[in-house]
Amino acid sequence: MIRIPHERSPQMKGIRQLAEHLDISIGTVSRALNGKADVNEETRKRVLAAAEEFGYVANQSGRSLRQGTTNVIGLMIESSKETVENSDNFFLGVTDGLQSVFSRHNLDLVMLPCPSDEDPYEYLKRMVARRVVDAMIISATQRIDKRIDLLVKAKIPFVALGRSSSGGNFTWIDLDFEGVATCAVDRLVSKGHRRIAIAAPSSEINLGYVFVDAYRKALEKHGIVYDPELVIRVKSSEQGGYRAGDELLQIKDRPTAIILIYELMAIGLYRRLVEAGIVPGRDLAVIGFREEPRARFLQPTLTCFRISLPDLGAALAETLLAGMPVYSEIYHDNAHSRIWPLKLVPAESDAFLMQPEA
Repeated sequence: MIRIPHERSPQMKGIRQLAEHLDISIGTVSRALNGKADVNEETRKRVLAAAEEFGYVANQSGRSLRQGTTNVIGLMIESSKETVENSDNFFLGVTDGLQSVFSRHNLDLVMLPCPSDEDPYEYLKRMVARRVVDAMIISATQRIDKRIDLLVKAKIPFVALGRSSSGGNFTWIDLDFEGVATCAVDRLVSKGHRRIAIAAPSSEINLGYVFVDAYRKALEKHGIVYDPELVIRVKSSEQGGYRAGDELLQIKDRPTAIILIYELMAIGLYRRLVEAGIVPGRDLAVIGFREEPRARFLQPTLTCFRISLPDLGAALAETLLAGMPVYSEIYHDNAHSRIWPLKLVPAESDAFLMQPEA
């Protein structure tokens, strides 16, 4: 067998030319091109500028084969007709933050949309078997989520957007659903409301359990008896909001307020209330979940909660990298789970005060 000397390969030749041009070592050039943290930032900029000037493009596939890595991070999301029709800017904002961190290390982010007619566990198992990514971010965590156990067993670095009872000790970031429920109930009770409904997810997603439990505790704190009839379980969509409004209208002792767990529900809810001649903010207090561009056009304006999605995405990325050996030293301060806060934005949809009972 005739062995071609390593330095004669196009890849090595390109790196050698850059090193000679910049008068620095081949190793430094290679580490700069690979986004390694031990390279001075000024040196990295010089190397990248020279590579662009010389038209040098790294052979990523060859490098990945040699290193046993892909330099790709996967973001698994649910894909269905409902999510497409009711898509909002949540994951667009989150991916913006993810990319801001991954780009520092020349890591690519790919979306892994799981079809609605496929078991998320089976879908992820196939992705794991193919080794298409080096690490994973999973969302829409279930109360019992076999995906987490799979990733733990496969020893693939991951972070979850959401908590779960599965997996033991894994890192996650979850929105402060307890804080939202507590704040919303406290606000409504202070305005005289006692019959407070919530629209919760009809699926097994864990945030629904967290939210309902926090709602129950917030009611008990004010001496209000929890009524299961006031927990309206619907799909997390505009259509779900419409259905929630329909079910609310059928309750004999009708609630005077409702708290929503998904932002787009407000659009459907408003539509159903208008059809019934009920004015939000005057006849029924409404508190939405997260600020959403389309919901800003609702009248009366919607009381809801604010969150920075790019900041959330950046935190997810840094938490994930903290669990990857190559980057753990840089991001060791992020190697822990946390609750992500939301801030109440008061508006008109819950503005009226209940009159005390005679």
